[in-house]
Amino acid sequence: MTGSGSPSPRPTSAQQRRWDELLTLLADTVETAGTVVVDGYCHSDWFADRLHATLHSTGRHAIRLSGQSPLHDEDMWFAHRGPATLALADGAGWRARPPGGRWDVVIWLRTPAAHGHGSAYPDDAQIVVDLHDPDWPIVRHIDPALAAHDRWYLAETRAFFAVRAATWDIKFGDDMPAYAAAVAAADIRAGKAVADIGCGTGRALPALRAAVGPEGTVIGVDVTAEMLTTARNLGRDVGAHLVLADARRLPLADGALHAVFAAGLLHHLPDTRAGLAELARVTGAGGRLVLFHPSGRAALAARHGRTLAPDEPMAEGPLRQSTAAAGWRLDNYEDGPQRFFVLATRLP
Repeated sequence: MTGSGSPSPRPTSAQQRRWDELLTLLADTVETAGTVVVDGYCHSDWFADRLHATLHSTGRHAIRLSGQSPLHDEDMWFAHRGPATLALADGAGWRARPPGGRWDVVIWLRTPAAHGHGSAYPDDAQIVVDLHDPDWPIVRHIDPALAAHDRWYLAETRAFFAVRAATWDIKFGDDMPAYAAAVAAADIRAGKAVADIGCGTGRALPALRAAVGPEGTVIGVDVTAEMLTTARNLGRDVGAHLVLADARRLPLADGALHAVFAAGLLHHLPDTRAGLAELARVTGAGGRLVLFHPSGRAALAARHGRTLAPDEPMAEGPLRQSTAAAGWRLDNYEDGPQRFFVLATRLP
């Protein structure tokens, strides 16, 4: 992962495979679209060129609308289009004047806040691609009307975290004391079964092991194999069972756990309420839920160049509603500058 502003002229085989996977996914997703525009603060031209080449390789008739001769290109599209012809353009100029009056699909390229722009995306974007690293693009959003979450979410989430796993603790390793403090504040009892769902590199596992003691059970679940490998390499699997699994479909029996710890998990899930319901399913009545992040929501939003909205899933009001609907009683909600910390109890 280079993190540079431009793609490498000689990508590795893994980087090329990542691009191929993403472009194939997008080509399949816009299969029934007639007009598609790519926009963002940078890279929209070569991204659209790559998508056009992929569409062409699949046999899709696509006309590339350029910025050099927009009127000529639009006339050519009207003259030569057929029932299956796709018009593909890029840039703010084209996005503001769609041929035929509307864009069927807007693809937004999200770039780092460090480039002077936030990481939010416009409301009319049906597809959002993370280009923080131009050599390792990641799909972050597809409108459910275009593709169901199950079609893309798991593979793209794994692609996002896999390339970051080896250096995750170099960037975030100083958070270990905050994790230990969160576990201590949760008052998890000794001898019980506890799971860290979305455990990543296992930063909470040592504290959870200390909390439940030698008679307790600690499980670390993550969707990315590379994260679990890093946890093992750091020795955080000692006294813990590491499981590769999707947090939306946990391989645990109903009521198997006495406590669930989830740090930064829910905002990565496509459906907060469904995620909370799955955590409730594997937790027995009276069990504890700990939702944690070592930064408060405002600090985290500022880091990503965006502002908070009152209706966001992790805001207190919406979270109270979603926890109640999923079978939890929200007991404590703390969202300060230093941490986000929520405690809830599993209802009978």
